[in-house]
Amino acid sequence: MNKSEIQQAQKQTAASLAACGIRLTPSELDQIEIADFGLGELELQGLELITYVNTDRYCAKELVLFPRQTCPEHLHPAVGEDPGKMETFRCRSGKVYLYVEGAAASTLQAHIPSGSEAYYTVFHEVELNPGEQYTIQPGTKHWFQAGDEGAIVSEFSSTSRDEYDIFTDPRIVRVPAVLEDE
Repeated sequence: MNKSEIQQAQKQTAASLAACGIRLTPSELDQIEIADFGLGELELQGLELITYVNTDRYCAKELVLFPRQTCPEHLHPAVGEDPGKMETFRCRSGKVYLYVEGAAASTLQAHIPSGSEAYYTVFHEVELNPGEQYTIQPGTKHWFQAGDEGAIVSEFSSTSRDEYDIFTDPRIVRVPAVLEDE
């Protein structure tokens, strides 16, 4: 992604958060992370987030998903003596379709991104609406997608170590390079 694409996505993310009543400080606005996972298709497979705190004990974030945007399948593995990140997703606005290990749904509400079908392997569906939450245990494969209106999810978790996340799709780069505008 280039800088102007990132800046546009940051503005869209800030507007979505504000519309939900979530206000960010000027410093936080500058720290909105745009993750396209190196796939170059942010609107389809990507995630926008702001990390409020991430210490060796706990982490709190807001996750923003544009309409039908998908965060690809991944898991949070054990790191040393730590069993891996445990996270609770609480839906603040919109609708989120969360998929975890377990009995597969007979019909998926989400749309698996075209060309990436082989990299989505867990299909136990959990639908989250505003005020609903779900806790994902360490080492559990999961992925999630916003509904037609997009979604905002508050994440409360143990320490986040994104660099250790394991994605099912080998093409994914968790922190891709930012390109200069031409």
